[in-house]
Amino acid sequence: MATPRTAPLNPTSIRRRLFRWYGKTGRDLPWRAGQGEKSDPYRVWLSEIMLQQTTVATVKTYFEDFVARWPTVADLAGADLDSVLHAWQGLGYYARARNLHKCARLVAGDQGGRFPQTEEELKKLPGIGDYTAAAIAAIAFGKKATPVDANIERVTARLFAVSEPLPGGRRRISELARSLTPASKPRGRPGDFAQAMMDLGAMVCTPRTPNCQACPLVTDCRAAGLRQAERYPVKAPKKARPVRHGMVFWAVRPDGRVLLRQRPEKGLLGGMMEIPSTDWREKAWTPGEAVAEAPFAADWKPLDGVVRHTFTHFHLELMVLAGRVGAGAGGGDGRGEWCLPSRFSEHALPTLMKKVARHAAGALAE
Repeated sequence: MATPRTAPLNPTSIRRRLFRWYGKTGRDLPWRAGQGEKSDPYRVWLSEIMLQQTTVATVKTYFEDFVARWPTVADLAGADLDSVLHAWQGLGYYARARNLHKCARLVAGDQGGRFPQTEEELKKLPGIGDYTAAAIAAIAFGKKATPVDANIERVTARLFAVSEPLPGGRRRISELARSLTPASKPRGRPGDFAQAMMDLGAMVCTPRTPNCQACPLVTDCRAAGLRQAERYPVKAPKKARPVRHGMVFWAVRPDGRVLLRQRPEKGLLGGMMEIPSTDWREKAWTPGEAVAEAPFAADWKPLDGVVRHTFTHFHLELMVLAGRVGAGAGGGDGRGEWCLPSRFSEHALPTLMKKVARHAAGALAE
């Protein structure tokens, strides 16, 4: 039976070995400064917002596109929101894009084009919470700060074999990660430490089948000493996601244009374009109930099949009602616009609505 390691960990030794490994093995990412280069706060901020709930592989292309179109925070601040939302399509969690735009305008205006350097001041900006503020402070400005993403959480939980299940155990894990964080520059390298821990979690200390033999910290790792690395971090049983239901109105004019509508700024998919729909609720809608919510009167016919989509906290099932309307049909409440389906790509349509469009087109073609 494996013997648990109970001796106190030596932060200095851990950092030394981690930095050595990072210098040889760390990832080359487009938002990271090269060796000897100074980090660009704009690129650090932009990447951290994009990386929230999104993988590095997905973010790379989006990041390069954004900095090519808007190379500075002033450029991004000068863009219109619809352009930003359109460029964001596919990254999901669109509140991030709206806050990104608001934040750029505040930094370019009130902050004179400079990001604040402390966690406390950074958290006053739209879209920047505890983790993102710590990441920017450490990586962009060399401040002693401890961002704890999923990778750092996993590495730390295994190093110390934290037995308290998530999410309750996160407070303890954060405290332990802070105990390892080096001092601010120039004496320490908190930004490199954070990025090294992220890379270790992404490349070696992975969620499944971690490569403990390649880990520079294996001699310290209590979970590895127990031969139970995959057990950590301990997770509480997942709660089942509820299912919500809605009806979508596929309204078609004689010229083939379909009604799109901009969603309210606040709320899920805020500011994005949608094919008009009812509210999304737990109880399934009947066609009769839904027609009362339609943007205007028409001979609404239900299409076969259901569009399914999963958000973070719930599953969604949408049925589509199709109706033909006259050439003079308006756009509803002023937020509507008639568009040919072949030109939907010109609008900031979320993935869910692209699914609806494909479903409607397929059902009507049968």
